[in-house]
Amino acid sequence: MKAVVIGGGIGGTCAAIALKRFGIETAVYEAVKEIKPVGAAISIWPNGVKCLNYLGMKDALRELGGHMRYMAYNDYKLGQTMTRFSMDPLVQRVGEQPYPVARAELQAMLLDTYGRDSVQFGKRVTHVEESADGVTAWFDDGTSAHGDLLIAADGTHSVVRKHVLGYDTERRYAGYVNWNGLVEIDESIAPADQWTTFVGQGKRVSLMPVSGNRFYFFFDVPLPKGLEQDRSTVREDLQRYFADWAEPVQKLIAGINPETTNRVEIHDIEPFMTLVKGRIALLGDAAHSTTPDIGQGGCAAMEDAVVLANLLQTHSLGIEDALLRYQEKRAPRVKDLVLKARKRCDVTHGKEMALTEQWYHDLTEETGERILDGMCETILGGPLE
Repeated sequence: MKAVVIGGGIGGTCAAIALKRFGIETAVYEAVKEIKPVGAAISIWPNGVKCLNYLGMKDALRELGGHMRYMAYNDYKLGQTMTRFSMDPLVQRVGEQPYPVARAELQAMLLDTYGRDSVQFGKRVTHVEESADGVTAWFDDGTSAHGDLLIAADGTHSVVRKHVLGYDTERRYAGYVNWNGLVEIDESIAPADQWTTFVGQGKRVSLMPVSGNRFYFFFDVPLPKGLEQDRSTVREDLQRYFADWAEPVQKLIAGINPETTNRVEIHDIEPFMTLVKGRIALLGDAAHSTTPDIGQGGCAAMEDAVVLANLLQTHSLGIEDALLRYQEKRAPRVKDLVLKARKRCDVTHGKEMALTEQWYHDLTEETGERILDGMCETILGGPLE
């Protein structure tokens, strides 16, 4: 059996590693000539960590991950702690740590595990064709690749998705802009072992520890879509949007590097339940493009990879049958994650400000149990409990 994998990002490489684990021949084709990860870092929650452990990267991941022992929400104006609690109850319940990691380092780990030289770069898919003996992908350089099945992990702008669904999907603007990057840890801004988030005015400023004595930071601001701003004005823009915020936020803004700070308009896609067609399967953002508000986009792609590979290995009624079983297992799960993230996004970013203000009030009475219960429910919905 040979699998053609379209996309060399998190989902595609995880799928290729998982298939290779079972002796399934793989060929990975990536559109860009050099992968430059979108976003500075990613929070890998225990459901994703378990998938990477399963795929043989347990020790390597721990070298990359930050130690996030506490979680805290702070008031935006005075910087006072609204709630702070240990994440140990979550770890004990789900059986694994969360690991925030730099995206570039995660991508390098995945490529090294699979075999960087085995990925063909500069191969942008234009269309796919199914036949009696398999699937062929055609690329914009005139070449093609043939396999017994095809895994489309070609991202939120997936070319293959229309072939599977039979219609075009539209990205939905979630209503806010995110700036993100990496800075050296400064404990006058936030503790080095804590996920710290400042909230107010429907905005958010968050810091997570990653390896190398660095914070992954992000700023969220509800803004109109398509607002003209660029890297040259990043610091001035953030100083304007967060003018009356607490001193640690001002210190963070002063310390960022505009040249390495990303600005992203956040979108998702309405969930759909069709993830396969014949011998073609959608995986990762191609199958479930979500906002980052519950930190499950990358983790869901890792789950997809493990479930798909296991089904292809453990079932013998044919590729089409295994892919339909993949769809049956994954479609409800990923729909739930997309909608949970959307709901959290709306509350966090002031879509209905009365609900957001109530959330701020609730945070001042939060002991951690309610927040951790919700996180555990999401994590334990994964395939490797």
